[in-house]
Amino acid sequence: MAALGGDGLRLLSVSGPEPEPESAALNGAGPGLCCWVSVCSCLSLACSYVGSLYVWKSELPRDHPAVIKRRFTSVLVVSSLSPLCVLLWRELTGLQPGISLFTLMGFRLEGIFPAALLPLLLTMILFLGPLMQLSMDCPWDLADGLKVALAPQAWARCLTDMRWLRNQVIAPLTEELVFRACMLPMLAPCTGLGPAIFTCPLFFGVAHFHHVIEQLRFRQGSVGSIFLSAGHLIGPVLCHSFCNYMGFPAVCAALEHPQRCPLLVGYVLGVGLFLLLLQPLTEPRLYSSLPLCLLLDRTGASATSLCS
Repeated sequence: MAALGGDGLRLLSVSGPEPEPESAALNGAGPGLCCWVSVCSCLSLACSYVGSLYVWKSELPRDHPAVIKRRFTSVLVVSSLSPLCVLLWRELTGLQPGISLFTLMGFRLEGIFPAALLPLLLTMILFLGPLMQLSMDCPWDLADGLKVALAPQAWARCLTDMRWLRNQVIAPLTEELVFRACMLPMLAPCTGLGPAIFTCPLFFGVAHFHHVIEQLRFRQGSVGSIFLSAGHLIGPVLCHSFCNYMGFPAVCAALEHPQRCPLLVGYVLGVGLFLLLLQPLTEPRLYSSLPLCLLLDRTGASATSLCS
């Protein structure tokens, strides 16, 4: 070996196989196959969620307690199994995020308090006009309203009301779990974080199209999808529940309201403050590190300013 001299040693030192870049090793399935697997996985989740609602054949309306209880069973089973779809996607694509599956899906304690409060506060600011309208039309004053809202009897009635449980608890929790927590990690390595946030509502719309058939006046929705970029599931769930409670803003009723001028000011002010506060209140530094950004870094996918 010494006879080779310095040049020979240098030749031997570089002649071995070079280590494969991490991003290439993690994308062995190829970006095309990864995207196909991601899209098919998301579509299968959406179809499974919707299909579970129609497993039980009944002539009763969708608001009947018996129908609601059966659908509770179906969607809870599908939602409980949905993380397995993410696990299967990870095995098929060969992507290893380097963090636990539940952390990637938004189940973590780090930064949970700002993740629960700030998105909800931002959504309430957006609904400033409807909240003013609700308070003006409420027959109680503030003190009486708080007494009613905090009364144990009122909460007991809510917890035994199947429609309340569906709109405020089960639907927000299961829909955000399936259509945000499970789908965003699968779509982000394919499309990038920004496009993935706006792609999830397409699959979300598939799950809600059945409401058009059952009830043409369906007006529920969610503005919580963007908040999953904070890395927590609790924010989207709370915002979804709040939006379900408020319903679609009654703009026509506001135009005919006796106190129309302050109400319209509240509507405009709420939208303006929402747009003004959207970026600072969704700043990633408020919620610690973003698991989705860790996934994008390891897979070499394109990230957004959220991850910078």
